[in-house]
Amino acid sequence: MSSQILVTGANGFIGQSLCDKLHQQRRLVRAAIRLANSRVKNIETVLIDTINAETDWSNTLFGVSVVFHLAARVHVIDNIISDPLEEFRTVNVQGTLNLARQSAKAGVRRFIFVSSIKVNGEKTQPGTPFTADDSPAPVDAYAISKREAEEGLQQIAAETGMEVVIIRPPLIYGPCVKANFMNMMRWLNKGIPLPLGAINNKRSLVSLDNLIDLLVTCVDHPNAANQTFLVSDGEDLSITELLNRTATALGKQVLLVPVPQNWLKLVANSLGKLDVYLRLCESLQVDITKTTELLGWVPSVSVDEALRKTAEDFLTTIHNNCKVTTRC
Repeated sequence: MSSQILVTGANGFIGQSLCDKLHQQRRLVRAAIRLANSRVKNIETVLIDTINAETDWSNTLFGVSVVFHLAARVHVIDNIISDPLEEFRTVNVQGTLNLARQSAKAGVRRFIFVSSIKVNGEKTQPGTPFTADDSPAPVDAYAISKREAEEGLQQIAAETGMEVVIIRPPLIYGPCVKANFMNMMRWLNKGIPLPLGAINNKRSLVSLDNLIDLLVTCVDHPNAANQTFLVSDGEDLSITELLNRTATALGKQVLLVPVPQNWLKLVANSLGKLDVYLRLCESLQVDITKTTELLGWVPSVSVDEALRKTAEDFLTTIHNNCKVTTRC
């Protein structure tokens, strides 16, 4: 029987593109999803209602040689959940390690886990990027849960011989991106002036195309076994540069007011939005030297090309929504 690749979280931002890429390569893919009405086109799909320590993966893992574990809890509403870390642990730690143990028992050869750069920490000093072998320094509950999952996976690998590959991406963008990156494009598309014209930080990002390319590389590459890799587009940008280049991709003029960073920090702190300031104005760089040297992998898509594709998808979505609602 031909071996299959299982992708959890297959209907998510990363999962759909990964399944498409694997399908294009004529690999046998099994997509695990949570919602019955969101099947992945042209790919065998299985429904997994919940991911925790009790989930039974036995039927789903039959014939599988490689697992991509993308499914995760990313957000918890703090004012509703009394213990956010335990909520993250239920899915991100207990759920991950349960799947990994069952994978090893089922004879899975390689388990590829998409973690987060937040395991390394929240920020870097300019010119001192994170490396894959730095001592982890997770801060928030999500990052702590991801690190605990990594540690558990490494222990399972040592005990069972199943190969584990850990990928820690920074901010991911591309067609169908949501959350903060989509909001940024909305602001730029509307021509809203932004007080971010004098930000001299440096942040690493990774386009969806480049991340998918690395993930697919890790399916068979012998040097990927039992390694942790960082990934980026290979070009770090300040938030000012990112806004300017995204505006260009959107075909818009952007008005960036050069407000000093210390003023922005003061205002953000007074409004209880210091976390927003940190994401926008602090540096977070990653060093992908280990990734390129061990795997011979280099980012295949430039920042500007990735921004163009992201902007085109965004503008198409806006246009289609206008057609449906008859207003723009």
